[in-house]
Amino acid sequence: MKSSDLSGSAKEKIKNIENLPAILDSHRSQNQKIVHCHGVFDLLHIGHIRHFEQAKKSGDILVVTLTPDEHVNKGPHRPAFPGPLRAEAIAALDSVDYVAINKWPLAVEAIRLLKPDYYAKGSDYKYAEEDRTRGIEKESMAVESVGGQVIFTEDITYSSSNLINRHMSIFSDEVKDYLKAFGEKYSSDDIVGYIESIQPMKVLVVGEAIIDEYQYCDSIGKSSKEPMLALRHRYTEKFAGGILAVANHVSNFCDHVSVLSFLGEENSQVGFIRGNLNEKVEDLFLFKARSPTIVKRRFIDQYFFTKLLEIYEMDDRELDAEEDEKFCSLLNERLSGFDVVIVVDFGHGMMSEDAIKILCEKARFLAVNAQSNAGNLGYHTISTYPRADFACMAENEIRLETRDRRGDLKEMIRRVSKNISGGRVAVTRGKFGSYCYSDEEGFNECPALAGRIVDRVGAGDTFLSLSAPCVARGVPMEVVNFIGNVVGGQAVATVGNRSSVQRVPMFKNIESLLK
Repeated sequence: MKSSDLSGSAKEKIKNIENLPAILDSHRSQNQKIVHCHGVFDLLHIGHIRHFEQAKKSGDILVVTLTPDEHVNKGPHRPAFPGPLRAEAIAALDSVDYVAINKWPLAVEAIRLLKPDYYAKGSDYKYAEEDRTRGIEKESMAVESVGGQVIFTEDITYSSSNLINRHMSIFSDEVKDYLKAFGEKYSSDDIVGYIESIQPMKVLVVGEAIIDEYQYCDSIGKSSKEPMLALRHRYTEKFAGGILAVANHVSNFCDHVSVLSFLGEENSQVGFIRGNLNEKVEDLFLFKARSPTIVKRRFIDQYFFTKLLEIYEMDDRELDAEEDEKFCSLLNERLSGFDVVIVVDFGHGMMSEDAIKILCEKARFLAVNAQSNAGNLGYHTISTYPRADFACMAENEIRLETRDRRGDLKEMIRRVSKNISGGRVAVTRGKFGSYCYSDEEGFNECPALAGRIVDRVGAGDTFLSLSAPCVARGVPMEVVNFIGNVVGGQAVATVGNRSSVQRVPMFKNIESLLK
């Protein structure tokens, strides 16, 4: 047989998953038993091959379904191979009769659709209680519901993640060396354990609510009569940003989260905001008179995803006396009920001197980011807060604070730590990763762990969202730094605040990085 014939035969095995039920029914009519395997199978190896061969022995027809690319939750650098190539590799195996790319995140829907007699998993899935995702438990229930049986193959196992990390890593040697050294000190179970320890904490997030609006356009060209760029509008996408995004991130890891913020009395967009907040989040909204809810509108060339222009819709005057009194009263009333208070101060007029004083005096654990942006550049730094148990800022923000463009960054971090009463400090540095510092542990550095970068909006807020409760729980700062870079890497892989960081994909990402 010619190699081209073999390739054609293999490709004939690849089916649309919606067409498979009818095909499998024809085999059932001949009293043939169907065996089903499911997974990512990102890098086909001998462990997979033996798993398929053993599975096939339990029946007559072996069908393999693959997790689609958009639902591979092993980090933004995966999958290494897109779905069609993964399908083609598996279809080339003699033991496999049919291959399909799943349409859903889990195998449950595929199991219900295909109704296998046997659903085969590897020996590493044998103990469901060790599966944090509860995926095998859900799959087992689906198999039982269609009258099938879960079976486990027993043979040598390998990790695709481990092989990819060792031989096909997208990361630089610096990042690979860091992950190797970090992984020798902490296992993925250790890191996940630290993260799970923050689940019972009560967290209050305070700051400006912002609607991030993306106006996607085509660039038509320069106006014929004026030096102006002409755009054709295509569509609009809106996200709950600012402190709303922080609340959503935190609520996926802590059971008790409240958000305290001001919306505008005019065009409050409260329906959109509440519809895009995690249902677990308690909203404590106040309203600012004669003001809109803040909208940051970005015009984007949709083909290149290039941001062309940003327009702020806001009234950034300070709160009036009555509004500030309501805000301060609510802080005085509620602060004692929270283990952690996270303040993201965007410098748009919400945080008064009295409110800051109350936060600094009464919060049990205070985490702060005083953000530098186009609306406050040069007027707004962390020194507004005389106390912070944890301060998280970008490198340009700490350089603004210290009025030093080129000086030694570590020395600046020490100075800021002293100015906020000896608090712990994290400085994010974009593609250069981040520094974390505490008097007890000194400095530690983590490289950037991002795979693909789509949009940097919200990455720093995501870092703070998870690192703050971890610092409050007493997690070692080098672990905090790693966790912050993991979630930061996930944040830049999506557009704006389109989605919040989820527990299971994050845990899978950590396992993938440290294998």
